[in-house]
Parts: sequence; structure tokens; C-alpha cells
Amino acid sequence: MFAVIRGAGDIAGAIAPRLVRCGASVLMTEIEQPLTVRRTVAFSEAVRVGKAQVEGATAVRAQDVSHALGLLSGEGVVPVLVDPACACVKDVAPDAVVDAVLAKRNLGTSMDMAPIVVGVGPGFTAGVDCHVVVEIVRGHTLGRTHYEGSALSNTAVPGLVGGFAGGVLETILHVGGTFSAR
Repeated sequence: MFAVIRGAGDIAGAIAPRLVRCGASVLMTEIEQPLTVRRTVAFSEAVRVGKAQVEGATAVRAQDVSHALGLLSGEGVVPVLVDPACACVKDVAPDAVVDAVLAKRNLGTSMDMAPIVVGVGPGFTAGVDCHVVVEIVRGHTLGRTHYEGSALSNTAVPGLVGGFAGGVLETILHVGGTFSAR
């Protein structure tokens, strides 16, 4: 099985290693300047630094589609291609496409991209723009698959982490690299 995962952030970083462990070949696409917050569990870091490792799988930034396909021959290697529109699916004809961008809306994923198309989180409707939707809202429905209808709507309320939700992030120390505010 060959799957393309649209997005290489932390949620996609949980999906890709499981597919690799099941014997699938995985190619991930990402934007040029990833917005990932939990970078230590995201393959998007490969875009920034060239290589990243998550749960035993190694991501390598691919220069183009041909390079990405060449990287797939390495055991456990996941190529990450800068391809925001996921246009590579036309060239690589995957068995499955997983949209794990988490934009809270569909950015162009459609059921005709592959025989199996999975939308992760809100913004997708099973049977309309994908075959199945995976729920990502914390709680008892987390991970539920919808073969009809949509995931729960975006609440815009962050979940509790360590007893805290929301608030203001104050940077007290910046280590290495460059920093730019958006």
C-alpha cells in the first residue's frame, strides 16, 4: 500500500509511523514554512532541518517527486515534500490520501484523489469530499471514524494541558535558529 499524507504536523506524525509499521510506503506533503507547534513529534521538522525522526520512522526532506519516490526504497524512510496543494498525487497515484493538515476546513482534498481518501478533523464530510472522516476533538469520540457525515465542529476552545487551557504564551528563552513573528 502506498499512502500520501497531506500535512506533516503532530497528528500526521502519529499516523505515518503506524502506516509504516503496517508495511505501507508513506509520502508526506507540507508547506514551505511549517506551523507545527509540537515539533519533536512532527515530520514537518524535516522541511526545516532536512531530517526528523518520530517513533522509529525517519523523515527526509525530498527535493522533488522523483527524489521522494527514490527515498521510499529506504526502510522506514518517509519523504516529506514541500507541496502545499498536494499536487503530487496526480504523479504518484497513491492507494490512499490522508488529509491531516488540520486547517479546520478542506483546502482542496477530494474523493477522486485516490481509491481511499481520509479527512482528519472538522471540515470534511464523508461521502462528499472524502470516504471517511476521523474525529479529533478530545473526549469520548476521539478517533471515531465517520463513514457518513462530518466530524464535530471546531470549538475554538483549546483542550486542557497540565490543567491549563488557553492563555498567553510568553517566550522566555529562544535557543538557536532564527525567529520571526507572524
